[in-house]
Amino acid sequence: MSALTGLTLKAALDGLADKSFSSEEITREHLSAIAASSALNAYVVHAPEKAIEMAKASDARRAKGDAGPLDGAPLGIKDLFCTEGVESTAGSMILRGFKPAYESTVTANLWRDGAVMLGKLNMDEFAMGSSNETSAWGPVVNPWRSNGGNADLTPGGSSGGSAAAVAAELCLAATATDTGGSIRQPAAFTGTVGVKPTYGRCSRWGIVAFASSLDQAGPMARTVEDTAILLRSMAGHDAKDSTSINAEVPDFASFCGKSVKGLRIGIPKEYRVDGMPPEIDRLWEQGIAWLKDAGCEIVEVSLPHTKYALPAYYIIAPAEASSNLARYDGMRFGLRVEGANLTETYENTRAQGFGAEVKRRILIGTYVLSAGYYDAYYIKALKVRRRIADDFDQAWQTCDALLTPTAPSAAFALGSKSDDPLAMYLNDIFTVTVNLAGLPGMSVPAGLDAQGLPLGLQLIGRNLDEGTLFSLGSALEKAADFRAKPAKWW
Repeated sequence: MSALTGLTLKAALDGLADKSFSSEEITREHLSAIAASSALNAYVVHAPEKAIEMAKASDARRAKGDAGPLDGAPLGIKDLFCTEGVESTAGSMILRGFKPAYESTVTANLWRDGAVMLGKLNMDEFAMGSSNETSAWGPVVNPWRSNGGNADLTPGGSSGGSAAAVAAELCLAATATDTGGSIRQPAAFTGTVGVKPTYGRCSRWGIVAFASSLDQAGPMARTVEDTAILLRSMAGHDAKDSTSINAEVPDFASFCGKSVKGLRIGIPKEYRVDGMPPEIDRLWEQGIAWLKDAGCEIVEVSLPHTKYALPAYYIIAPAEASSNLARYDGMRFGLRVEGANLTETYENTRAQGFGAEVKRRILIGTYVLSAGYYDAYYIKALKVRRRIADDFDQAWQTCDALLTPTAPSAAFALGSKSDDPLAMYLNDIFTVTVNLAGLPGMSVPAGLDAQGLPLGLQLIGRNLDEGTLFSLGSALEKAADFRAKPAKWW
């Protein structure tokens, strides 16, 4: 870990602006760190030549006084984002070798603002997973290890590569996506900050689809301010995405450090689940105390339909996935496994191209959409989703934001839950409601457990009110003063 790779995004941008170092210098430092980090398996596509080319172009723009808001900053890109001419696999064998002829809107926005792409980050296949173990390219390993232990831990999922790369200083910040907690849970597991914006805040165009009504792109970084800086560039209206919100993108960083005095913070009583580890409960109480000290008013709220959130999510998300993944047929792009006829070619391609978890979710989704079950499962789940959104609307009558734990535990060992899908799905218990309601959420690192592993607190806000979350997040960050870093072993 060099001095340059250890900078925050804000500090790096300041250093580039005052010419303390060049984009090429900081990019080369990151590329060296990536080359020495194969044990983490965070990057699946390396693009050193492209990164140096983009860095040199950035330095030339800066020399002419033509720098953009992110000019020269080396970033990691989750492999769910299509990048023109650079392999984009969504963590799946079925897209091996696929090089899009187009750029996703979010990454196009980043390149417009001068960012540099270091490579593509590993992830759960098609973003389906909570531990980054479903990737066709093997699991990502969390750079953190428990005190005195050497077991490989999960970085969380599906944005495990993004989380591990940020925590291990293999990029200044990273793009990620969140369908049921895939930004916030990995952030909690790696001691980083993750933001899932309001649904529609960032365009989904050019992001490989999992569940279209739930997917949302967002930033991961080492500080709240860094995520605010990155989100401003990522966000914006896009006519190519029919769900994109046509709303002004504020200067999110301007909310960081603002007083939170007088804000009412809701504590949902339904989130106090049976069997929650005492240290998660203690951290939650500590977070409440920190916000009280910052001048917030604490109120208890009820989200009565919370207990139905996971079942509803695991009906809606697979249903949408079964529809979205029908396009992978071996005919136009990606893997093609020949058969004796068209049907056999489809069957062979999908059998070899999709992993076990993706097949499981396609089967669940196809089942709940089938004749005789559509009303009993899918329509009922949509009704529950509406009730969950109504619960939040009711809560906003008495509070400005909610505070909850991000995940029910710290990072667990790779392989320890892979044989039990239900235990794995329970990792999303605190996060899926936010996606079902389309609300913004943020995870902030707030402490370490007894094993020395990071734990996160989650903030949930009103639609399009990310600004309040950035103010509250920076208040939590200041109070927690979380400075722990993983000891380098890789």
